[in-house]
Amino acid sequence: MQPVKLPKEQREIITENIRAYFEAERGETIGHLAADNLLEFFLKELGPAIYNGALSDCRTLTLQRMQALEDDIYALEWQKR
Repeated sequence: MQPVKLPKEQREIITENIRAYFEAERGETIGHLAADNLLEFFLKELGPAIYNGALSDCRTLTLQRMQALEDDIYALEWQKR
């Protein structure tokens, strides 16, 4: 699996958010490169788990919708009287 790639603008926003977090929560100032490296680390570490979780959610939703569709089709069948 390839690492998660973010658009440049989104990556810059997240990097700045990381820098702001370190300043506000830890009282530490980190540079743009350090924040970007931290983002890259988290993308590599968390990306696959988040991606797989999203696929699992998608699979569950698809199965629910297929069941609902099957129920609708059964409801359309002619009933013997």
